[in-house]
Amino acid sequence: MEGEGLGSRPGDRPVERAGGPVVGAQDDIGVARLAFMVLAPFAAGYFMTYLFRSVNAVVQPDLVADIGLTAAGLGLLTAAYFLGYGAWQVPLGVLLDRYGPRRVQAAQFVVAAVGAIVFAVGNDQLTLTIARGLIGLGVAGGLMSSFKLVVMWVSTARVPLANACVMASGGLGAVAAAKPTDLLVGMIGWRWTFVVLAIATLVNAAVIYFVVPEKANRAPTSTWRAQVKGLGVIFGDRFFWRVAPFVGLSCGGYLAFQTLWAGPWVRDVLGYDRDGVADRLTLLAFAFVCGTLLGGVLADVARRRFGIGVLGVMNLLVTLYLLSHLALLFEPTRTSLVPWLLFGAFGQIAIMGYPAASERFGPELAGRTNTALNLLTFLVAFAVQYAVGAALDLWPRNASGGYHPDGYFWALAVHLAVVVAAFALYLRLGAARARGS
Repeated sequence: MEGEGLGSRPGDRPVERAGGPVVGAQDDIGVARLAFMVLAPFAAGYFMTYLFRSVNAVVQPDLVADIGLTAAGLGLLTAAYFLGYGAWQVPLGVLLDRYGPRRVQAAQFVVAAVGAIVFAVGNDQLTLTIARGLIGLGVAGGLMSSFKLVVMWVSTARVPLANACVMASGGLGAVAAAKPTDLLVGMIGWRWTFVVLAIATLVNAAVIYFVVPEKANRAPTSTWRAQVKGLGVIFGDRFFWRVAPFVGLSCGGYLAFQTLWAGPWVRDVLGYDRDGVADRLTLLAFAFVCGTLLGGVLADVARRRFGIGVLGVMNLLVTLYLLSHLALLFEPTRTSLVPWLLFGAFGQIAIMGYPAASERFGPELAGRTNTALNLLTFLVAFAVQYAVGAALDLWPRNASGGYHPDGYFWALAVHLAVVVAAFALYLRLGAARARGS
């Protein structure tokens, strides 16, 4: 059925073209083919995206030892990923809506592989920072191209669930960036580890380009100027500015912590050794996978059975995240697993705002809508990741060379206060809109 994103005319056959088969709007490709030939390669791409995003949380001791980085330098180097990722979001949205996710994603992953190679051979902070930014630019479409693909192939009612499945693959990337990557670094070193990542990224790019079918009749009917003008529709919309600040601050701040500072925090605040840090990061990543899938299932069931929108589910789960964040800061026994797992499970649950915004603006603007939200999210992630490092440098290092626990406390407490304020404003604007209607 076309409404389910699977097509409805079995008699039509895909036409073979360079880069893989082209599937018409009415073609029935089957559920299995949709899952394995359409969604799975892009989910694997987001796996790689999140692996690149999180890997510095594990290799940061090696980078500090080999390059001689301060906390601010480490934060800036790692945050360069978010700067490259975020800066490319607006042109990425236009490219996705004009050329489709398959070609855009494949081309960008080649750029990411080049960045990984440069990172592997870099010997100074500037080279590694540039390489990290290049990686961020190359994987900038990891999630957004997947979201665009989902909008193209899946019915509106099932988009949150499909998005959650893709995001869960990113959580598995975070799992791979913890204990497995730590073991790999121990065997071949961090430089060869990045060479392996570069090769895996190139393989993924080839699979996306040559295996994933292309949607027929996806050529744009509008000019470049009209497509860029569509951004004005998004940025001028009140609903967008009701959702965007909270989504950006919540998701961006969590990314900044989870992809770098969670590792040092476990080491310096909880007192774990390197193996213990890797184990805790693995738990955080597994919690992210479970929380993402749970959020997608709840949103799917709540909408189909009870008529509750995705934002209603998001509001409930965000509350759990904020409470877990508070517990991590103030709980006397910070080694407790419950707040840690809740923090990991729902740290990015505000990303449910993405399908809500996409539904408002329609599939034609889906790429630009998601990347506009992503622009804010990753600019926040860049700022927070660097700011935490700068804050840690305000306190003296401890005897083992780690950072002072008070630095972590104040950095995360300030971020929590900002996110709570943004959430309160988001709820207030929503209530005002409901009264106005």
